[in-house]
Amino acid sequence: MRARQLEVFTAVMRVGTVTGAAQSLNISQPALSQILLHCEDELGFKLFDREKGRLRPTAEALEIHAEAERLFAGLEGLRRKTQDLRLGRAGVVRVAASVPPAMALLPDILARYRAGYPDVLLRSHVAPITSLIALLRAGDAAFAMAMDDQMTPDIMVERLGVTTFCCLLPNDHQLVDQDTVSFEDLQAETVISYRSPTRPRVELDKAARAQGLDFSAQLEIEVSISAVGFVQAGLGVAVVDALMPWHQFQGVTTRPLQDSPKLPLSLLTLAGKTLSRAEEGMRDEIRKLCAERLIP
Repeated sequence: MRARQLEVFTAVMRVGTVTGAAQSLNISQPALSQILLHCEDELGFKLFDREKGRLRPTAEALEIHAEAERLFAGLEGLRRKTQDLRLGRAGVVRVAASVPPAMALLPDILARYRAGYPDVLLRSHVAPITSLIALLRAGDAAFAMAMDDQMTPDIMVERLGVTTFCCLLPNDHQLVDQDTVSFEDLQAETVISYRSPTRPRVELDKAARAQGLDFSAQLEIEVSISAVGFVQAGLGVAVVDALMPWHQFQGVTTRPLQDSPKLPLSLLTLAGKTLSRAEEGMRDEIRKLCAERLIP
């Protein structure tokens, strides 16, 4: 399947009609139909059955769809990069981050960087750690800021510092009267926290066991920001990273977790990647701000 045929096939699979697919690709309906028919001839099997103006995928089309989407995504990434070069945007810096550093650090990092590199095009992604790794491998991000330092060999890890954990409480909760919340205090509470076996949960489990206590979450979350609504609704006490700017949210009070374990923040890059001057400048700003804000 050639690149243009791949583009037409994925468009038709997404839209389901020749008219809609042609509009999305900005080509005529006859041209799209001709490309599709020629593709089927070359493949030696039908991709679609025509039914009342719609195209119903055949079993063969469904079989190859996932792989076609993956290849098309790679093609789209290549097109974006070549377009950047054609438009003179050789200075493009792509930064990805998980939610806590994206909210707590990235705005100031980008503001400082913009002052020194006003003409560089910036692209940011906010995603969970598994998606951050995929962005690095696909070339859609030069850097990723993640709250972990244990990666596969193809990902380079530079530890930027550490943060701790805190507890989010409803404003009227009895623990608000305390300066800190301990693991022992949490034994009688409905706890909202990270699912196993994420890095934050591993560290919390280890710290609780060191005190002879159990750390269990009755409501598990994937990302810390999702805990806010649950705490506001009175569903429990959240144990989350202390990096997030929790003061921005109404209806919750923050207290430090007593004897909190440390949680690393790392700068991730693809092993073997050569950085452009614009990317080196971004790395310098990330390092400088994190040195100011984080625990070494």
